[in-house]
Amino acid sequence: MKTMENRRLALLYTMLALPAFIWLVPTLWMVSLSLQPNALLARTTSNTFWGLIPYPLTLDNYLNLLAHGQVHVWFFNSLVVALGMTIGVLVLSTTAGYAFARLNFVGKKTLLVLVLLGLMIPEQAVFIPLYTLFSELGWHNSHHGLIIPRLAVPIGVFIMIQFFRGVTRDVEEAARIDGANTFQIFWHVMLPLARPAMMTVAILTFLYAWNDYLWPLVSAQRTEHFTITLGLASLQSNFAQSEGLGSVMASGVIASLPVVALFLIFQRYVVRAVAVGGSKG
Repeated sequence: MKTMENRRLALLYTMLALPAFIWLVPTLWMVSLSLQPNALLARTTSNTFWGLIPYPLTLDNYLNLLAHGQVHVWFFNSLVVALGMTIGVLVLSTTAGYAFARLNFVGKKTLLVLVLLGLMIPEQAVFIPLYTLFSELGWHNSHHGLIIPRLAVPIGVFIMIQFFRGVTRDVEEAARIDGANTFQIFWHVMLPLARPAMMTVAILTFLYAWNDYLWPLVSAQRTEHFTITLGLASLQSNFAQSEGLGSVMASGVIASLPVVALFLIFQRYVVRAVAVGGSKG
């Protein structure tokens, strides 16, 4: 029986590994090309196993890219913007989500509808008024100019509303019996319970902020204020004038490293939040 079960598990893992490998092929191909000389890639990109095995291997593409004087500045800008936006969205989403889910106040339903309507408005539709407003305030070419327009995230509020609504009210009632007020219940009781949902919102927000290209392209006109996505795109804005395919792929690998690391470290929180949401449904 155990032998038969082990064979079934092995077959299942093989069936799951095959689509996973196919999904990873573009990423593996990008990494492989980034480790090959540009002179070789100018002739062919499939010299060994369709280009998935880098041969001959070189780090020149990465060294040349990191030698560019402003790459570390762009990384710092992206880190500040992504972390600032993540913290701001968490504060606004958790407080607003708790208020909509647990508190009663005048105009609650109307305000909630207005917040969720934000999901229907494309971000490009507000670029012109945002650009005009920030120009008058002198906020372009600054970190807060890149962070503030992205703090209003309706999907974050929606996720927190759904989570707080799923928490039984007995927890709050027990805290009130112990003498806790509304803020103490929110801070000491509800927030610890909401960690999985908060981690999900944080990860989605960080990824969105790190990969954001359109608003930095509009707001950041000086190279020293570029984010990593905008900066690397400016280096490779014209492929014909770039150093080669390997350099382009190295740019993509460097830009994606923080995103990959984030998923590897915090993926269990996303799985837990999805499991909690599924159990509520």
